[in-house]
Amino acid sequence: MKIFEHVMNNLYFNRTTEKWHIQDPASQRLTWNKPPKSVLVIKKIRDASLLQPFKELCVYLTEENNMIVYVEKKVLEDPAIAHDENFGPVKKKFCTFSEDYDDISNQIDFIICLGGDGTLLYASSLFQGSVPPVMAFHLGSLGFLTPFNFENFQSQVTQVIEGNAALVLRSRLKVRVVKEHREKKMIQNGIEENGMVPTSLEKEVGKQIMQYQVLNEVVVDRGPSSYLSNVDVYLDGHLITTVQGDGVIVSTPTGSTAYAAAAGASMIHPNVPAIMITPICPHSLSFRPIVVPAGVELKITLSPDARNTAWVSFDGRKRQEICHGDSISITTSCYPLPSICFRDPVSDWFESLAECLHWNVRKKQNNFAVEEEEF
Repeated sequence: MKIFEHVMNNLYFNRTTEKWHIQDPASQRLTWNKPPKSVLVIKKIRDASLLQPFKELCVYLTEENNMIVYVEKKVLEDPAIAHDENFGPVKKKFCTFSEDYDDISNQIDFIICLGGDGTLLYASSLFQGSVPPVMAFHLGSLGFLTPFNFENFQSQVTQVIEGNAALVLRSRLKVRVVKEHREKKMIQNGIEENGMVPTSLEKEVGKQIMQYQVLNEVVVDRGPSSYLSNVDVYLDGHLITTVQGDGVIVSTPTGSTAYAAAAGASMIHPNVPAIMITPICPHSLSFRPIVVPAGVELKITLSPDARNTAWVSFDGRKRQEICHGDSISITTSCYPLPSICFRDPVSDWFESLAECLHWNVRKKQNNFAVEEEEF
């Protein structure tokens, strides 16, 4: 229902021309109901080149803008920060938290990321519900999702605080993993305590349910096994195909330029409401990547006759084994990630394609030399 409402909000009727029009995605703007007071600064860990930009940004936020700055505890444990006496007065003003322990979802007005695309993915994983607007600075190796350069960070941060910026809503995937809970029984010499010979060394005792919000992709692969993966893919309850190969990628449009692109999928603009299904090295010449509408529910299970288990990861994290009886349900999340643009969603995306992926780069064809006519 929320997806339908979002689409209808972008559709309007022009009474002058008596035609329906789709709203230009570049018209989405960041607006504040009240001035922002708190900001979460995410810094890439174990990168010495980010120490100085991190300190400059935090000084600017706390002293020039009187912002409440949240920083992870593990960031402040860096000796270069912990032992910097000049940075001590600023550090005392920080609010700290630890991943998987502290919930700060209702305390943050916006996020600033210092690093590469992985830093933005990590910031997304911290918010399993609504995500504050994210401003990402390109200080990593790729920078496809990080449009801001740090040279003029003061003016750029000021524009965001004043609410003068374009937005792109990057859809996320809501993933629900249901696993059969298996508990190994105490067995001596192959015989249980009651004297019965077990048919299996494991006993199912209920189910374990986990849920994740994913920005890039869900990857199901064969893991360390030498056999092909053999998983069934359902769409809204209907079996659409069985994947035989190294695995399958289910991605958002944002993730279409990541692992999916390396596996041969098309690149999709983040404003397109869609889910991509891309096989990884399929053992079939006709298995091409497909795009399905946002909002459908995909379900992935091991095929009944699969020789081996499968493994699943979420944006490259939380990797775990999938066995017979387990299932992975995937649909579009109602909590997108609002990414702040440097210019606008279209310009930023095509500049990233050109600069980071060198899309359609080749030497230009020479024109015909025009000979001057003799008079």
